[in-house]
Amino acid sequence: MRERHAGRQRGRAQEFEAFVAGAAGRLLHTATLLTAEPAVPPGANPLAQRLLTAALARTYAGWDRLHGEDPYDRTRQDLATRFAREAWRHHRPRGGLLDRLTPQERLILVLRLYEGVPEEQTAALLGLSGDRVRAVCNRAVATMRGTRSPTVRRGPARLLGAAP
Repeated sequence: MRERHAGRQRGRAQEFEAFVAGAAGRLLHTATLLTAEPAVPPGANPLAQRLLTAALARTYAGWDRLHGEDPYDRTRQDLATRFAREAWRHHRPRGGLLDRLTPQERLILVLRLYEGVPEEQTAALLGLSGDRVRAVCNRAVATMRGTRSPTVRRGPARLLGAAP
């Protein structure tokens, strides 16, 4: 009985390690974009690494309950909700690629454009309307293109279900 349980645990760990080997690089890049930390030199993104580690830990804890669900989607979803809850920590510019954007703008821009999450799914994940997601995404794109002045930094806003 013990040997069978140990074999299942080993198999579970191997499946998860294979998933992490294939997905961790992209997920770390996603987390780095969200936290607006520089990606180079390696190790310059401790907030992103911490965010990803927590999301991966939760994915591993629920690995047996995925039942055909995509572990990448589950981890990305957890990464996004963790970032949204901790947005107040990510308000200061840190020199990263998207540091001109507010945390909400970064989150929506990364989910929509980098990760390719549909507008409706992004809206549902964040508890916002589709129109709000579209408006924030358009504003973020305009800021990054330089056609709009950088957003005035206000106090941290709630990202999940935030008002305009």
